[in-house]
Amino acid sequence: MKVNKAIVAGAGLELLNEVGLEQLTLRRLATKLNVQAAAIYWHFKDKQELLDEMATTVLVEGASGLVPRRPSADWQVWASTYGHGLRKTLLAYRDGARMVSGTRLTSTEPLKAGEAFGARMIGSHFALREAVVLLSTIYNYTLSFVMEEQAVFPTPGMRSPLYALEARRARLDPALFPHHRQANTILFDGYNRRYKEGLALIIAGAEALKQSD
Repeated sequence: MKVNKAIVAGAGLELLNEVGLEQLTLRRLATKLNVQAAAIYWHFKDKQELLDEMATTVLVEGASGLVPRRPSADWQVWASTYGHGLRKTLLAYRDGARMVSGTRLTSTEPLKAGEAFGARMIGSHFALREAVVLLSTIYNYTLSFVMEEQAVFPTPGMRSPLYALEARRARLDPALFPHHRQANTILFDGYNRRYKEGLALIIAGAEALKQSD
């Protein structure tokens, strides 16, 4: 079987869903593709190069969901759409957020959504620096949020036993940690609601910054 970068990256994403990030190796990927390891190393010198290509593939796949369908939508809608679209993109793959974190783009294609976002923010009277800080804050918040979310739910709908709510609650002395016990379900359940609330705080902060200019 002849392989190219796109085929290898696609198979890498399939393997990621099957075994997770730690168990994803170039040799295991070669076995999946039924090729010699040298065929993989011809395209990627190491796992990091493979992850760069895989992450870029994922971000290209999700790019259309990062901008509103209606370009004239309010800037708040643009900010919210970018955040929710990025979270959906990362959740599409097992360990998606950890896989994307720290990678370098192999294509400029994913940058187009950010360029459109910046243009909309500047058109809404944000300074360029404010637009950049807002976008990067949403990006970093979403990436770290999904990392934690996928630690609790490595597979969608299946909670890790390490995050069993009642077991975690039972380990906390109610006299010493009353608030932590109450926060247990807020922190480790209901991620859709908590993500939305956190994103709303970021957008509200951007609104306040914009008004103070």
